[in-house]
Formats: sequence, C-alpha cells, structure tokens
Amino acid sequence: MLNPESCYKALVAHDPRFDGVFFVAVRSTKIYCRTVCPAKTPMFKNVTFYTTAAAAENAGYRPCLRCRPELAPGNASVDSVSRLASIALNRIEDGALADLGIEGLSTEMGISSRHLRRVIESEFGVPPIQIAQTQRLLLAKRLLTDTDLSITEIAFASGFSSVRRFNALFLERYNLNPTQLRKRAKEHKTPYLVCEVGYREPFDWQGLLVFFAGRACPGVEMVKDDTYIRTAAFGKHSGWLAIRQNREKSTFLIQLSTSLAPVLLNVVARCKRMLDTQADPALISASLGDLAEGREGLRVPGAFNGFELALRAVLGQQVSVKAASTLHGRIAEKFGVPIETPYLGLNRLAPTAEALSKLDVDDWRGLGITGSRITSILALAKSVASGWLSLEPGQDVEQTSNKLKELPGIGDWTAEYVAMRALSWPDAFPYSDLGIKKALGLKNDKQIIEHAERYRPWRSYAAMHLWKTLEKSNNDSLLLHS
Repeated sequence: MLNPESCYKALVAHDPRFDGVFFVAVRSTKIYCRTVCPAKTPMFKNVTFYTTAAAAENAGYRPCLRCRPELAPGNASVDSVSRLASIALNRIEDGALADLGIEGLSTEMGISSRHLRRVIESEFGVPPIQIAQTQRLLLAKRLLTDTDLSITEIAFASGFSSVRRFNALFLERYNLNPTQLRKRAKEHKTPYLVCEVGYREPFDWQGLLVFFAGRACPGVEMVKDDTYIRTAAFGKHSGWLAIRQNREKSTFLIQLSTSLAPVLLNVVARCKRMLDTQADPALISASLGDLAEGREGLRVPGAFNGFELALRAVLGQQVSVKAASTLHGRIAEKFGVPIETPYLGLNRLAPTAEALSKLDVDDWRGLGITGSRITSILALAKSVASGWLSLEPGQDVEQTSNKLKELPGIGDWTAEYVAMRALSWPDAFPYSDLGIKKALGLKNDKQIIEHAERYRPWRSYAAMHLWKTLEKSNNDSLLLHS
C-alpha cells in the first residue's frame, strides 16, 4: 500500500532510491512520471501514486517524454508484493506472454491461469494482458526514440503481430501515432541498436567489470574500455552486444547488433539480470551493516544464460578462476558456432545445452578436462536440453537445487552458486566455498551457516562482500569460486 504523504516527500526530494518503486500521475496533465523527473514538482492535490506503469496507464495516464518511465529500475523490494506476483510480473515484463501466452506462463509457474490472473490483479490492480501490453508499448516508444529502425521493424520487435494493431493502440494510449513521436526524436544513423536501462545508485561498475573480466569465456566474452562485450544467440537470431555505464544519468547503455532486434526483449531482460539492476543498494547495505560498509554499490553478478553459467560453475570446481576460464574457452573454440563481430577476438557463440548433449566422452579429448568432469557436463547438458532442468530466474530455487544435486559431480557449492547467479536468488549462500571460509575465519560448515543467518534475506550479497574482503587482503585473489 502506498502512503500518499510519504510518496510526495520522496517526489519533492527527487530521491533516486524511490525511482521505479512507484510512479506519480498528474491529474492536470494526464501524464505519469518517475520520482526523479526534472519537471516542476506538481502540487500534492494534483497527484496520484501507482505501484506500476501499467496501473497508471490503465487509469488513463500517458508516460512522460522527459523522464521516460520505461527506463525506471524494477521494484526490488522482496516484501512489497507476494513472491509469486513478483516473479509473474518480472516474467511478463520480460515478454513471457508473447512467447508462452497466459496458459503457458501459468503452466511454467505451476499454477492455474485463473489463479495467475487473480494474483496479478489483486497485487497490481490490472490484468496480466494489460501489463504485457504496456511493456510492449513502452519498448516501442524506446525504439522509436533511440533507434533508426522502421515502424514495421519496431512493431514486430516489440511483440505486436500486426503494424495496424500497433499503430491503433499507440494512438489510443499516447494520443499520437508512432510517426509523430519519431519526428520528435533526434535522428540516429547507426548500424546497431541502443537501449537504456536504469539502476539505483550507488553502483560499483568497476567491481562488476573486474568480476566479469576475470571469468570471461575467450571468444564469447570480453571486457574492453570499461565495456562488457559478448556474443548472443536466441534460436535463429544471433549477434553481439556491448554494455557501458552512463554515470550522469544512472543508466546503462546496451548497444546490440540489429540482427538481435527481433529478440530485443529477451536480450534486455538478460542484461538486466546480469547487471542486477533491480537491486536496492540502500536497503541491502543497511541490512548487511558493517559487512557492506564502504562497498554499498556492490552487486551480485548475474548470468546472461543459465546453462552457460552452470557449465562454468562445474568447470570451476576446485580450480582457480583463471584455469576455469581457460577450459571454458577451449570448449567454446571446439564446440561453439563461429560468428563475425566488429571486435577482434570475439568470434564464437557459446555452445548450447542442446549441442553439448549430443556429444560423447570421446569428443572431449585434448581439452584437458577430467573424465568425471566431462560426465558431469554431459549430464547437465542433457538435463537442460530435455527440459527436465531449467536454470532461468523464476524457477523454484529449492526444487532446482535438488535437481542439480541429483546430477553426478554437483554438490551444495555448485547448486548454491547457480542459484545465486543464474536464478538471481538474493539469499543463496555457497557456505562451503574456500574463499568464504577464509574471509570468516571459520572451517566448520555448520558454524558458517549459523553465522550467515544474520545476513538473510541478502546472503548472496553477503557472499560477494566476503569475497571482496578476502580479495582486499590477498594480492593474488586466486579464490576457488567461479
């Protein structure tokens, strides 16, 4: 429930910690904004507050062209809505209804479509289709403003089945047609797309870059000039993307090849998970206390692809970070699909679970990987390829961890690490990690687990801080975490 007086105080202060937590609708202009909007603050009697952009639009308000509500960070507070509704909202905003429909999404979540509709409407005041429709329109608005794609390309990239329907709905919602908005935006003449994703300050981008750089898969990923770069594939669509920070606007610029335009929603959603943009650093650091002091902007590095991360975690068992990266690069070189990019050395698509599941042990000769490790990788690949195991956010964490531990060579450490980074679970804790044991000065697993109780529900962030603590005290930083 939103308290209007408290919301208005946050609005007056333009407090970035509330950016994306709620939206303010101005009755006199019929426009809704973010709390950080640079426009003149409206009077209290003229505003109404909404928890989602969809709710504001359902009430008849149009998005502000100055603060651009589509760039607002997601609401990361795990206590603000039920976990089920929160997961459903994130999946819908990532384009799940376009791919699965309401029946498919409800089946994926293990509930009935009727129950899913009821949960969404109860928590957010609008039906699921309204949320999906709003997200498609906001994405289209972003593409019209930030890219040089044609209206037809934008309509289909945003998830609309017809240009006619797209034009009609855009005009109905925003009181102008797509061509009119395109004329207002400055011209872009680039061979790629650029999207912006907002985040809450502070954000330790350099720390995240160091983490990604040390674990980059040669040929697939790289860090160069304060930019994270990688290849990506979604079905028949493949290309490259680059992420860099815009400190002045507290956003990330995601640059991607036009070949990925048809799967733009999926690409942006995965980038947001990688960057942990939904985190609320003020809330988390306050909960962790002294452990987070001086490192309030630390994020949990997410995964662009769950299987790719799990494969890396298996390769990283009981070896250094550098050794695991070397093995990962050999796998990409031998089994990855070649691709051309503008970046020297970036020339492979990461091998998929489907591709690796068709291999046998003999195919892995000469890679320097032990037989038992190959057995683990093949079992993992077959489990994901068959659909028995899903390693994407939104899955039941306990159930997924148990399935992982049924596979040969996968124990608690790997399962917790996968939950932490691939499933984006904020309360995972790889208690058996050597680095964490050294940082805490404890050896007994039971003692470590008991000690970590004080960090709930942010134990994934606690693990990152503990690793950072150890790295600060050890120059070599050769920790045994992947």
